[in-house]
Amino acid sequence: MTRLPFKLAACGVAVVLLASCSSGRAPTGSAPSQAGSPTSGPSDFNRPHKDGAPWWDVDVSKIQDAIPMPHYGPVKASPYVVFGKQYYPIADARRYVATGPASWYGTKFHGQATANGEAYDLYGMTAAHKTLPLPSYVRVTNLENGKSAILRVNDRGPFYSDRIIDLSFAAAKKLGYAEKGTAQVRVEGIDPTEWWAQQGRPVPMMIKQPQMAKVQSAQLEQLKLANAPVEQYSPPAQQHAAATVPVQIDSKKNASAAASGLYLQVGAFANPDAAELLKSKLSESVSAPVFINSVVRNQQILHRVRLGPINSQGEADRVRDSIRVANLGQATLVKAD
Repeated sequence: MTRLPFKLAACGVAVVLLASCSSGRAPTGSAPSQAGSPTSGPSDFNRPHKDGAPWWDVDVSKIQDAIPMPHYGPVKASPYVVFGKQYYPIADARRYVATGPASWYGTKFHGQATANGEAYDLYGMTAAHKTLPLPSYVRVTNLENGKSAILRVNDRGPFYSDRIIDLSFAAAKKLGYAEKGTAQVRVEGIDPTEWWAQQGRPVPMMIKQPQMAKVQSAQLEQLKLANAPVEQYSPPAQQHAAATVPVQIDSKKNASAAASGLYLQVGAFANPDAAELLKSKLSESVSAPVFINSVVRNQQILHRVRLGPINSQGEADRVRDSIRVANLGQATLVKAD
């Protein structure tokens, strides 16, 4: 990845949500993906042109706060320019405190790469900030109702008005201002080591990130694949799905397909309820096995919704078409890992 897109203010779910949109997403520049977790934004086929809340609702009270983890590698804190303005990120977020308006961003950017190369999950407990180092952790408190949450800062923004932080949709909903759009908040940097000491527990060892299995070159030629990203999801562009077109995969070919380990992935969520909802809707639309495969990414469990096994490129195309007609997202062909 050589360039990250801006997330400009644009919402249309309702007039009241106009204030919810964030401004720029990330400055122009290089942002390498983390090893073993390649990410790239999906095509615009099903990408909403306006930002807003998802039509599939889940109970965000079940989503756990981000867990502050020490970061032993380099942080992203280089100066950058957005809209002609120079920003100078700080190297240490542990003593940071600020008060001001917060906004949030949602469906338009779900699955796209953040400023430090992670995949944005609107159901993740994350945030964007103009000058905090990436990654870092903060506690954000809604000063209007006292609700607070711990978030992982992994993106840049907001670059609009006087807003000081941009939260994921789930974080904003958990703090009680998703419907309102903005809120006055207090942002406090967190020292992960101190946080674990306050819990009376030692700092855990870093979780080793699982590596994606590489696709065999013969399979690459046969199916014309690249080593596909696993944390990508293109959310529905409309609130109501179109009539479904079930597709039947030849069960006699499943044995060879299972051996090749090829599947279609439609989504990856931090929230298991969101994954279960998508799985249920896919099961009603496509006559192919649908299952949830969970892995650890960036110290967080991701629940990946997959279909298959898939035997051929033709079957993959037919299932993809059925998913698109049902308006349930964009599927990516991946190898089992």
